[in-house]
Amino acid sequence: MSDSLASAMVGARVLIEADLQPVQGSRFQPTGFPSLGAAEFSRPDGTPMLLVESAQSMANRLEATAWDDVRDDLVVALDGLPYVSTSIDGRSTDSIREAHRLNSPYLIEGIKAGLQERAGIAGKKTKGKSAEDGEADESSGVDLRRLAQAVFHYDPNALMHGIFLEKIVGTARLTRILSAFIEAVDVRPVESGGVKNDRIDPKGKGRGGAAKGFGNVPFARTEYTAGKIIAYFSIDVALLKSYGLGSEGERLIVSLALWKIRRFLETGGRLRTACDFEVHSVRVTRPEGWELPSAADLERTIKECIVSCRAAGLFADPPKTVVQLAK
Repeated sequence: MSDSLASAMVGARVLIEADLQPVQGSRFQPTGFPSLGAAEFSRPDGTPMLLVESAQSMANRLEATAWDDVRDDLVVALDGLPYVSTSIDGRSTDSIREAHRLNSPYLIEGIKAGLQERAGIAGKKTKGKSAEDGEADESSGVDLRRLAQAVFHYDPNALMHGIFLEKIVGTARLTRILSAFIEAVDVRPVESGGVKNDRIDPKGKGRGGAAKGFGNVPFARTEYTAGKIIAYFSIDVALLKSYGLGSEGERLIVSLALWKIRRFLETGGRLRTACDFEVHSVRVTRPEGWELPSAADLERTIKECIVSCRAAGLFADPPKTVVQLAK
């Protein structure tokens, strides 16, 4: 496994594609965007295309592979991996599930000082603010290597999926190492519809009508068919190496990224009620001739890397940083 992973990390990218198909039938419902709907577009040759799942949505889905809702913790295979959590009024959240990861308003204040110190930006003066504020001047720039190592210390997942720490300094931005999206090729719309029936007052008069949910309410629905549906995954190995995490930190990130891809392809195909995919085939397009390791092999490597990174002092101790929120 180590030799296989090492060969994948020689080049600048690991690129993986998976052919998907609906579990049943041929129709599927893509993601929709506010004031836009489905993201249809055309290739230069005129082929009708569709963005089925965006990079932002795929990041959320890949992050979700690491969480066990029953345990309310990381999946067993990732035990010992650092992350940040908090709870208030009986509700909990964490850097794995929060939209802005470590930069969540529920988490950042509890680790801000530690991040600043580790990133080498503590005590720098912000424009128009006093040095006592402990924030960095945006014009001073940020050492991204040190920032990446600081983020890795608290949550390697946040480093993998990218983060914008503007609450620390506006230039503290780390691009995604793992990114993904799903496209459909040669698409055709499927128009259908239905009606919500009101058994008591079909017309809804005198009760506020459809605006308040009364009366029969017809609706339109657009789904799609496609010649091909392809999920694309990219691991930016060159970017990862630029952060100077060391060999064990790099092995952890790459093996964890590959594990998340495997996990998503095996368990994450149901994107929506009317969008349920299964994998038809998987191929590695870069590096040439390399094969995606099994989930079991990747889990063994991840566990080895967690032990090594902890021994090297790269992780927070304890790995789960609990932030106390004021009520």
